[in-house]
Amino acid sequence: MSLTDKAIVQIRELIRSGALPPGSKLPPEPELAAQLGLSRNLAREAVKALAVARVLEVRRGDGTYVTSLQPSLLLEGLGGAVELLQGDSAALQDLMEVRRLLEPVATALAATRISDEQLAEVKRHLDAMREAQDDVERLNAHDAAFHRAVISATGNETLLTLLESISGRTLRARIWRGLVDTQASGRTLAEHEAIFWALSVRDASLGQAAALLHVSNTELWLKDHLRSGEALPWGVTTGA
Repeated sequence: MSLTDKAIVQIRELIRSGALPPGSKLPPEPELAAQLGLSRNLAREAVKALAVARVLEVRRGDGTYVTSLQPSLLLEGLGGAVELLQGDSAALQDLMEVRRLLEPVATALAATRISDEQLAEVKRHLDAMREAQDDVERLNAHDAAFHRAVISATGNETLLTLLESISGRTLRARIWRGLVDTQASGRTLAEHEAIFWALSVRDASLGQAAALLHVSNTELWLKDHLRSGEALPWGVTTGA
């Protein structure tokens, strides 16, 4: 572990222990360095690294503060990392596998917690998807919003952030383009309708089964096309 990494660990420990709670202001750099037994340069580098990670916020002319530490903020960089992985066929399959592990259980939880207003939001995006069966951009936008509305109903911000990160807009757009080109979008829309129905009757087991079928079918479709070794509609080939 480098000296900078050790400095980062020390500041994180102050935050974890509650000595620097969310929203609190860090001591001035000389005091912080002295408190941690570090050089000012090491303290400065550690603060910069934690600012990039959204743990700290440097306010010019005011000082450095601990952020809210909300999951949506701390996990913000995950989506960008996922986008970088999406040119690799093995990484795409890994992402789909993670989604298969998380989304069905999340949908089951949503079925037990969803409000009438949240259910209406899910239906609004489902209706929009039906009206845009050949429009990849609109399908993609409302598909993402449909799933966001479902997972939001769990009330679990960490789960929402994780699933949104591994199911980014680029991956969804690629899959929808392929489904439209192969005339398989109708089947996928029917899978969304099954998820909505399960939510509307507040049936957790049915919701989990419907979501599992949807994600598994998408995963199988992706694997079949990647195994073919041919260029896909969105430019990824096996071994890319």
